[in-house]
Amino acid sequence: MRARGVRRRGAPPLDWLRLHDLRHACASFLIACGASPRTVIKTLGHSQIGLTMNTYAHVLPEVERAAVDAVAKKLFA
Repeated sequence: MRARGVRRRGAPPLDWLRLHDLRHACASFLIACGASPRTVIKTLGHSQIGLTMNTYAHVLPEVERAAVDAVAKKLFA
């Protein structure tokens, strides 16, 4: 990782982006892509699944909808 204030010429500053933001993005993308909760907690290093799923619940409606749509497609295709 580069030291603070050091960046490539022409690259936009990323002062607004924190390492913790990348962690949240990783978890959200894993859930949205259908990764199992166990995979997400192992990736993040959480010890309890409740912490993970409560923190990233904002992604769950999309995942739930995709699951229901997939089941409906199998049943009614």
